Amino acid sequence: MSESSGPPRGESSDRPAPSGPGGDRRPSRGREEGRSNWSVRARLRARARKKARKGKKRMFQRRKVCRFCADKKLALDYKEPKTLRLFISETGKVTPRRISGTCAKHQRKLAVAIKRSRQIALLPYAAKHV
Repeated sequence: MSESSGPPRGESSDRPAPSGPGGDRRPSRGREEGRSNWSVRARLRARARKKARKGKKRMFQRRKVCRFCADKKLALDYKEPKTLRLFISETGKVTPRRISGTCAKHQRKLAVAIKRSRQIALLPYAAKHV
């Protein structure tokens, strides 16, 4: 067996223990004595966050359905600003899929139609143009 240059396990050395990245003011205690105050606080914070997540009750939300897939008669045309206004926020932004519920295929077509209708001044670019 080869000998190591450091002190054997269980014995302390003459040098002070290096401080961690947090710059602990107190010397760290060994595992047998317990954990430092920082780790206790961290564990308490983690437990509180977990409890807060668990305590939130989510209300049942109905799955959003794409209006254009559900109603085939509803046309997605850049010349119909009334239909397109339903998918624009007050600030003039295009409403995202997760909020509007449109499918990916129709969301792409919707974005193109909104951009085209903006170019010919049927829809505003920003809220102050309304």
